[in-house]
Amino acid sequence: MISLKLDKLDLFLILIIGTLGIISCFTLYTLHDYLPVYVQNSYLKQIIWFVIGGFAIIAAMFFDMDFYRKLSWPLYILGVLSLIGLFFLPWGWENKGALRWYMLPIGGVTIQPSEFMKIFLVLALAHITASHNERWTHKNVKYDLVLLGKIVGLSIIPFVLIVIQPDLGSALVIASIALFTLIVSGIRWRTLFTLFGGGLLFVGTIVLLYFSNPDRFISFLRNTMFKHVADRIQAWHQPELYQDSSAMQGIKSTQAIGSGQMSGKGIMNYEVYIPERHTDMIFTAIGEQFGFIGSSIVIILYFLLLYRMISIAIQTKNPFGSYICVGFVGMFTYQIFQNIGMSVQLLPLTGIPLPFMSYGGTSLLIYMVAIGIVLNAQAREKTYMFDTD
Repeated sequence: MISLKLDKLDLFLILIIGTLGIISCFTLYTLHDYLPVYVQNSYLKQIIWFVIGGFAIIAAMFFDMDFYRKLSWPLYILGVLSLIGLFFLPWGWENKGALRWYMLPIGGVTIQPSEFMKIFLVLALAHITASHNERWTHKNVKYDLVLLGKIVGLSIIPFVLIVIQPDLGSALVIASIALFTLIVSGIRWRTLFTLFGGGLLFVGTIVLLYFSNPDRFISFLRNTMFKHVADRIQAWHQPELYQDSSAMQGIKSTQAIGSGQMSGKGIMNYEVYIPERHTDMIFTAIGEQFGFIGSSIVIILYFLLLYRMISIAIQTKNPFGSYICVGFVGMFTYQIFQNIGMSVQLLPLTGIPLPFMSYGGTSLLIYMVAIGIVLNAQAREKTYMFDTD
C-alpha cells in the first residue's frame, strides 16, 4: 500500500511558502492607497486565496502518486481542449488584444486555462518519462530520440496554442517545464549537448539578425503574430526612445527599485507610480520600501524554495514523483527569474506574475497545488507487509 507519512513533510518548505505569503499580503496592504478603487482591498482577497490555497495543498496531498499518474492523460487532454475552446466557445474573453481567459456567466469570474495547463503538462511529462524508462532498459540512440520526441511532442501542442493567444510569457513557462524534464529524463548527455548546441545556434542566429539590422527585424515581427514581442524588445533594448510608451513601465520599475537604495524608503513611502504594481510589478514595491536588504531577503527565500524542491526531487524514491518535482522547479525557476529580471530591466517585460507574491487568485491557487503535489511526493513511500522500517 502507499501511505502518507506526515513526519516526512518538509516543514522548512512550508515555512518558506508561509513567509512569502506574509510578505505578499503585507506588501499589498502597503499599496492600498496607491491602487485603483476596485483593487484597493487586494490584500484581503490575497489572504483569502492563501487560506484557500492552504486547503488546496491538503487536498493535493490526499491522493497518492498512482492517482495522479492515472489522471495525467485525461487532465492533459482537458487542458489542451480548454486552450482550443478559447477560440470557439462563447465564454472566451479577449482583453487588451489577448484571448487568454474564459469569462464565466456567474459573477464575471475569469479563468486562465494556461495556468492549469502548466500543472497538467508537468503530470503528463512525468508520466511519459517514467513509463519510457520502465520499458526501455538499454539506452541508445533510439531510446534518446523516442523519449525526446515524446517530451517535445507533448509540449509543443500547448506551447503553440498559448503563443497564438498571444501569451509568449506563459508559453516560455511551458518551454521551461519541458527543458527541465529533458535534462533529468535519462536522455544521454551527448544527445542533450547536441540538442542544446542546436538551440544555442538558433538563438544566436536570431540575436545576430536583430543586431545586424534591428529595424528590419522589428518590421518583420510586426507583420506576424509577434507584434507585441517587437514592442517589448524595442522597449528593452532602447528604453530612452520609448520612455513615454512601451518602455515606461520598465523605466519606472528600475527607478523605484533604485530609489530604495540599501534599506528602502520605509513602509508605504511610495514616490514612483507604476501601473499593475500589485500584480506583475510587485517586486518594485518591495525594492522601493525595503531597499536592497528587503529585496535580497525575498530573493534568498526563492533560492531556498528551489533548493528544497530540488532536494525533494533527489530524495523521492518514486521516479514519477521525482519528475513531477523537477517539472515544477522548471515552472517556478523561469517565472522567478523572468519577473525579477524584467523588474530591473535585465530582461524584456512580459506578463508573468511573481510566484506567491503577485496578486491573483488563479495563479496563486496553481502554485499552492504544485507545492501540495511536491510535498505529497516526498511524504509518500511504498510500504510492504514485511518491511522492517
